[in-house]
Amino acid sequence: MNWLDTLREKVSQFPSGPGVYLWRDASNTVLYVGKAKNLRARVRSYFNDDRLLEAKNGAMVHEARDVSYILVDNEKEALGLENNLIKQHRPRFNVLLRDDKTYPYIKLTNEKFPRVYVTRRLRKDGTYFGPYFPGNLAHRLVNFIHRNFKVPSCKVDFNRTHTHPCLEYHINRCHGPCVSGLVSNETYHHSVNDVRRFLEGKLKDLTRDLEARMQLAAENLEFERAASLRDLISTVTEMEQRQKVASAEGDDTDIFAFYAEPPLVAVNLFHLRRGRIVDRREFFWEDLPAFHAPDFFQQLLLQVYLNQQHIPAFIHVPIDFEDRDVLEELLSEQRGRKCTINTPQRGEKKAMLGLVETNARHSFEQRFRVLKPSSEAIKEALQDALNLEKAPRRIECFDISHIQGTDKVASMVVWEDGRMKKSDYRKFIINTVAGNDDFASMREVVTRRYSRLQQEGQPFPGLVLIDGGLGQLHAAAGALEALGLTNQPLASIAKREEIIYVYGQEDEPAILERHNPVLHLIQTIRDEAHRFAVTFHRTRRNASRLTSELEQIPGIGKITLGKLLREFGSPEQVKSTPLEALSAAIGPAAARKVHDFYHPGLTAPASPPPPDTP
Repeated sequence: MNWLDTLREKVSQFPSGPGVYLWRDASNTVLYVGKAKNLRARVRSYFNDDRLLEAKNGAMVHEARDVSYILVDNEKEALGLENNLIKQHRPRFNVLLRDDKTYPYIKLTNEKFPRVYVTRRLRKDGTYFGPYFPGNLAHRLVNFIHRNFKVPSCKVDFNRTHTHPCLEYHINRCHGPCVSGLVSNETYHHSVNDVRRFLEGKLKDLTRDLEARMQLAAENLEFERAASLRDLISTVTEMEQRQKVASAEGDDTDIFAFYAEPPLVAVNLFHLRRGRIVDRREFFWEDLPAFHAPDFFQQLLLQVYLNQQHIPAFIHVPIDFEDRDVLEELLSEQRGRKCTINTPQRGEKKAMLGLVETNARHSFEQRFRVLKPSSEAIKEALQDALNLEKAPRRIECFDISHIQGTDKVASMVVWEDGRMKKSDYRKFIINTVAGNDDFASMREVVTRRYSRLQQEGQPFPGLVLIDGGLGQLHAAAGALEALGLTNQPLASIAKREEIIYVYGQEDEPAILERHNPVLHLIQTIRDEAHRFAVTFHRTRRNASRLTSELEQIPGIGKITLGKLLREFGSPEQVKSTPLEALSAAIGPAAARKVHDFYHPGLTAPASPPPPDTP
C-alpha cells in the first residue's frame, strides 16, 4: 500500500460532522487548513481523479503525508477555528493576508502616565479605539488630543530621570510627565479620562464635565483657563453634532474587487461611509498559481473581519462563495447587528463594484508591471506602510563606514520629492569615538546634524532613515532625545532581512513584499547612503596611506604632498605614474625624488647641459 492509499484509508475513518482539517507534509509542517460541513466527504473529494489533476490540489496532495481533523459543533465554529489555525500556521497553500496592519487604531496605553499612539496591530497591552477611515483621521485625532488634552505620543522613557521637558511641553501640547513636579497625578489622569471619553464617543458627558470645570475656573478668576475650556467645549460640541448627522445618514459598506494573472493577484477594498468613499486599501499576492476566486474571497473575508472590532453593515464581493451564509451569520453575531454579504448584479452597486475592479487592475499594473509611481503616490504609500503621521517629503539617510575601527566616516544622503538630491549630501569624519563602535558613531553624527539644524532654525526631514538594525535605531533615537527632539519620525532598515523598524513601533516592524515600491525606495536610499559612505571611506583611507608614505620622502613638503593627493589619490597610483607625468604635476625636481623613492636606481640622471658652441 503506497502513501496515497494510506491517506485514503485514514480519511475513510473521519467523522461526518463539521470541523477543520489540516494537511501536513513529511516534516509535519501544515500545508493547508480547510473547513467542512462533512469532514469525511470533503477530504475524500481531494482524492477524486479530476481534483488530483488540478494544479493546486494535485501539488498539495502529492506533497502531503498526513491529514488530521478537529471536530466542532457547527459550521460557524469551524469558520472561526479555520481562521485561527491559518493565522497560527500560515500554510503556503492557503490564501494568506500578507499585511494584517490594514486598519489604523488609536491606542491608549496602561502605563502610570498613559500615552496615545496610532497603531495598526491590536495587542492586549492597552485600550484600542477604531478603526478610523481614512487612515490619516487617526493621526488628526491624536493631534487634537495633544493640543487639547496634552496627553503625549512620545517615546520618552518615563522610568528615567529627566531634568527638562522637550519642545512639546513648551508649545503647550504635553503636560510634561517625564519631569518630576511639572504635573500632578490628579491633573494628568483627569486628562486621560477626558481622552477616553472623547475616543469612546461620550461627547455629551465630556461636555458637561468641561462646562463644570470652566465655571469653576471662572469663579476662581482663572480666566485664561476658562477661555481655553470654552474653546474646547465648542470643538467637542461641533464634533457631537457631526456624529449625530453621520449616524443618521446611512450604513457602512465595504466593496472588494480583484485583478489576477496567477500567480499574481491584486485586490482593492473601498470603504464607503455615509455614501462616500473615505478610504481605499490594496492587497497583493505573488504566489497563487491556482487562483480560485470563490475560495480566495471566502478566506480573505475571514482574515479581514473575523475577530476584528469593526464589521460593516454591507460587504460587496465580485463573486459568490460556498460558505457565504455561514460567514454572514458569524459576522452579524460579532457585529451585534445584521451584516450582509452580497454580489451586486445591477444598478448603482454594480457600477461601484466596477469602479473598484478598475482600481484593482491599476494597482496590479503599478505593483507588478514595475510602473514608476508618482512622487505623491510613493510618499503616501510610504506614510501608510510605516504608519507615519505625515507623508514624508524629504528623507535623510545615514550610514557608517570603517575597517576595524580605522578611518571612521559617515554619510548622509537625501531623497526629496521623488528623487535623490545630491546637492544636500553630507560627509562626516567621526571625531569622538575610539575603536569599532558603530552605535557611538551614529550618535555623534545624528547629534551633529540635527543640533546644527536646531541652531540654524532649519526645517527637519519628514523621516530620518538609518542603515542598520535596532541597535543603530536606538543610538540615533538617543541622540535625538538628548536634543529634545522626541517626535522626529525615525526608522531603520536591517541589511539581511530587509525589515524596516520604525522607532516607537519596534514590535510592529514593516515586512514588505519584494515587489513593494516602498521597499524598493527605501533600499535605493539605503544603498546610495552605503555607496557614498564607502567611497568617502576609501578616499580617506587612501589619502591617509598616501600621506604617511609621502611624508617619508626626503624633500617633499606639505604643498607638494597636497598636489599629489589631489592629482593621484592613492599610493598605488603615484607608484605607477611615469616620471614625465609626475613632473607635469609637481615639477621635475620633486618628481625625481618621488620616483627614486618608489623605484630606487631607475631614474635616469639628469642630462648634462649641451656644450657651448663657439
